[in-house]
Amino acid sequence: MSATQTLTTKAEDPGIVSHYKDAASMKYGDWRDDFYKNGYAVIKNAITPEKAKSYQDRALDWVQSFDLGLDLKDSTTWTEAHLPKSFKNMYHYYCAGHEKFLWDARTEPGILKIYEDLWGTKELVVSFDGFNIGLPKRTDIQKMPWPHCDQAPTRKGLACAQGFLNLAPSGPKDGGLMLMEGSAPLFEEFFSEPREMFRPPGGRGPPKDFVDLFLFKQEHLDWFRERGCELMQVDCGPGDFVIWDSRTMHYASFPEGEEIRTVFYICYTPRAFGTQEDMDLKARLFETYRGTTHWPHCNIRASERSMVDGKVDPMERDEPLEKPERTDLVLKLAAVKAW
Repeated sequence: MSATQTLTTKAEDPGIVSHYKDAASMKYGDWRDDFYKNGYAVIKNAITPEKAKSYQDRALDWVQSFDLGLDLKDSTTWTEAHLPKSFKNMYHYYCAGHEKFLWDARTEPGILKIYEDLWGTKELVVSFDGFNIGLPKRTDIQKMPWPHCDQAPTRKGLACAQGFLNLAPSGPKDGGLMLMEGSAPLFEEFFSEPREMFRPPGGRGPPKDFVDLFLFKQEHLDWFRERGCELMQVDCGPGDFVIWDSRTMHYASFPEGEEIRTVFYICYTPRAFGTQEDMDLKARLFETYRGTTHWPHCNIRASERSMVDGKVDPMERDEPLEKPERTDLVLKLAAVKAW
């Protein structure tokens, strides 16, 4: 990643900037204190456990809708041959990001309030991200950690706060978010000198347009540990919401217990952060049911389609199984309508 990479951004709304420019030094008496100190927070009961179970059931129905022989009661079918394509259990293909159950979750008042409190505005846009369904104890996949952060060194301060809605019990053996606690406040210090990111075997790194991604080497983990940071797993319950600063080093671990890990990735930023060009593109992607990255206001590019042997996967879809309702709130969060 070039230290001179130019990022296209909009001049941020002064009212929003004034709300959070000194946010890290303030005391709130709620989850924000943990967020600014440690780089993440767990908000308990953003939705009820009963509603979480309903969302999980809808997601599991989706993953079985491809008729590949997946039987959730038979672990011998929990293999690649019986599942639609994913990336490390994350589903972005097949118009997954626009299924009605995801949009229903994105409009949950308890989740919206988290980001309204963070940014100091209700005028938000949401990512067209996917979800994670992790079947435990799989032996047919590589389970290598990939510690990374999702913010370019050239972006200063808090620019994005990723999140997920947790839908199943998530304890020490159930997989989940691994993060370097306390790494976000050290982001600018770490990148104050040139850093070379990790390159997987073969020398391939992320695509050039993935400027907001840095893969850490082992020596980088040691650097953070020497400064008091600790690599830990975030445990949470059904209905809890986990939010983390995109400057935080993190990755997802795989479940080895009995629970099917199920989370919806949901992230909001103020619409005022986005350029009109990006908002127009975002609106077009909504109309064609294409996914995006976890960045709601920038890095707007259509998610790739599932490919098999160089051709579009015959299971690919042009629209979700169940389309979202085009409510006023949905259209505003999708940048189709102005606030």
